[in-house]
Amino acid sequence: MTDMSAHLVLTQIVPLAAKDLDQSKVTPGVLGFVVFAVLAVAVWGLMKSMNRHMGKVDFAEAPDAAAAGAAPAGTPAGGTAGK
Repeated sequence: MTDMSAHLVLTQIVPLAAKDLDQSKVTPGVLGFVVFAVLAVAVWGLMKSMNRHMGKVDFAEAPDAAAAGAAPAGTPAGGTAGK
């Protein structure tokens, strides 16, 4: 019996709601706001985590022993310039 009464209520209310609904003014509503807010908080958290991890990185490179004995920048890989 509850199914029948729910059906009757819906058939009476839906046409009234359809008259008030303007198809050109559809908004995302509360669900859209909640999804946007969750995404914003997630991006903020990821940015904070990235900044913390980037702070731990040491960008100064140690001198390489193999590079110290390497040929100057203008010479080819074979080591003979001008032959």
